[in-house]
Amino acid sequence: MKKLIFISILIISIIIYISYSQIQSASSESNQTDLKVSNETQECIDCHINYTPSIVEDWKQSRHSKMTITSALKQPVVERRISITELGEKNGEIVVGCYECHSLNPGKHKDNFEHFGQQINQIVTPNDCKSCHPQEVEEYSHSKKAYAVDILRKNPVYMQLVNATLTIPEEINGKLVCPEATEHTKNETCFACHGTEVKVDGTKIINSEIGEVEVPNLLNYPNTGVGRINPDSSLGSCTSCHPRHSFSIEIARKPETCGQCHLEPDVPAYNVYKESKHGNIYDSKKQNWNFNAVPWTAGKDFTAPTCAACHNSLIVNLNGDIVAKRTHNFGDRLWKRIFGLIYSHNQPKNGKTYEIKLKNGMPLPVSPDMSEYANDYLINSEEYANRQNEMKQVCKNCHTSGWIDGHFNKIEKTSAEADKMVLATTKLMVEYWNKNKNTSDNLFDDYTEKLWVKQWLYYASSVRYATAMSGPDYSSFKNGWYEMNSNYLKIYENVKKKK
Repeated sequence: MKKLIFISILIISIIIYISYSQIQSASSESNQTDLKVSNETQECIDCHINYTPSIVEDWKQSRHSKMTITSALKQPVVERRISITELGEKNGEIVVGCYECHSLNPGKHKDNFEHFGQQINQIVTPNDCKSCHPQEVEEYSHSKKAYAVDILRKNPVYMQLVNATLTIPEEINGKLVCPEATEHTKNETCFACHGTEVKVDGTKIINSEIGEVEVPNLLNYPNTGVGRINPDSSLGSCTSCHPRHSFSIEIARKPETCGQCHLEPDVPAYNVYKESKHGNIYDSKKQNWNFNAVPWTAGKDFTAPTCAACHNSLIVNLNGDIVAKRTHNFGDRLWKRIFGLIYSHNQPKNGKTYEIKLKNGMPLPVSPDMSEYANDYLINSEEYANRQNEMKQVCKNCHTSGWIDGHFNKIEKTSAEADKMVLATTKLMVEYWNKNKNTSDNLFDDYTEKLWVKQWLYYASSVRYATAMSGPDYSSFKNGWYEMNSNYLKIYENVKKKK
């Protein structure tokens, strides 16, 4: 009898559990169904599900497809993914769909065109994202990333390097000449990461599965470089880090995304990270981490920093106290520019590094002999200390103050020593240029000059990144001190040999 009663209770419990699960599932589906999609977005989906299905599926998995602006504004401030505080003229009861992003600010978009009865912008820009994310866009607008195109093309030193790298030098009247690199080559190399200037050159007809479609003819596109100049004149591409059309915070937080551009030999951050203990922990434990949580809790959602944790994510500790505020100016927590023109130096005051000039007009933050710094354009010692302290707060989630202070002191000493090695090499180059006055006006186009570029662009950068991010082989044999010493000897032999 007792056995029969036990079985009966067990069966009833199972029935109740299944029923409850079905109710919960139905409720969840109902909530998803209840989310309203605008008529315009529905038209986009009905067509594009047949022709670009992966784009539609990406969007369906995105937060945009699952949240209305009204529901987003109801979240606690620390959990919000938007920075507006009120709806304004926006319809807060519909999800953020295709039309809601591709129809904004049509008067500013030179790429706006009539598309099956709707006026559509081909490219969604930061100025459009600003509709819901004004603080993020404002922060980004002050970053070096936003000005990445002009950082190259408005600095004659960098452009000489670009041209010497991307073109075939010609000898004219016994003198090497480096013509300007072709636009296509620049777009596929340096400007692929820095960004291109996307221009509209009339329209063109494309043949699609539904027949001929007239669209804007975009020059220097496709491109998702961080400083892309858009057809509405805005700067940047949010999709560099948050790929369309999922706009995933998970993808943005993973170091592989940063590793598209920040990798050896010139900016070896990603390579050094993979070698570091932080990278080792990430690679071993990432499957257990929560990359979607906002705020991001150190010790719970992740147990070792990624690039985003150190440089821009909103971090809280296990008590919920804010450790680091979210920022989309990726230099906000940086105090020293370890990737500088020739030498390390204090971070620039703003992202327009092409404005930096020494007193003699040279477009450099530090003079070649290290006797002068362009201090008017660089942060002062107080701001330097403030930014150091901000980064230290992130480190304190795992490390003691003694460990942190020792690590930061190590960065200072290593950077100074690497700078001394570059200075020694640059002194050799001054002697070389004095001896070879008939060479090209370009500082980077002959063999000895290219060796000099490697000294500061590759090897000194590698040493500094390695000590900052704890990847020791990159400070020794992998583009580190061994290569710096070997490279110095090659330059020394070239300079000292008799003409």
